[in-house]
Amino acid sequence: MPFLAVRKLADADFPTRWGHFRILGFEGVVANPEPCNDVTPAPATRIESAVALVMGDIHSAPPIVRIHSQCLTGDVFHSLRCDCHDQLHLALRTISEAGSGILLYEQQEGRGIGLMAKLRAYELQDNGRDTIEANLELGYKADCRHFELPAEILKLLKVPAVRLITNNPEKVEALEVAGVRVVERLSAVVASDPNSEFYLQTKREKMGHLVG
Repeated sequence: MPFLAVRKLADADFPTRWGHFRILGFEGVVANPEPCNDVTPAPATRIESAVALVMGDIHSAPPIVRIHSQCLTGDVFHSLRCDCHDQLHLALRTISEAGSGILLYEQQEGRGIGLMAKLRAYELQDNGRDTIEANLELGYKADCRHFELPAEILKLLKVPAVRLITNNPEKVEALEVAGVRVVERLSAVVASDPNSEFYLQTKREKMGHLVG
């Protein structure tokens, strides 16, 4: 998926409970994006946004990096239907303890289908579908996310190699294909909850995520 342009739009001081970061805003223009929905055609170009939280020295050695997809229900409301909130906090804590690293936060709610479609998928899941079956029944791909923008951001930050926090082999592959080496994969496994067990089972069995 080619980008016509990727640019940094903002760079500001960002103190948090995990320590001091810089918060950087990025925007990428995608040429000829693939449609995610069977009914709605994709536009000729699409704008993608992402935020990078950067701490410490990210150039003397491959930094710890987390690519995190936006999850309003998990990240903000602490939903127990998914492991997103705990993974986000795990990544921030790991970066803080190391004293350096990058968290890349992409605006790809609901694996890229958007918030309202995600809530409709929740309804279907209440009736027994798993996350993939629900997305497909709504006419979407199982996963509409792309990870090319994080790779381009890492290149703009002059980071050629990373230690990636992820359970998703597709994120590793996307960075490697884009020319960013993943020298180590760090587990993003967090404690499960009875409400998220079916969700994690689907991740493991149907999406190949490396979860227990």
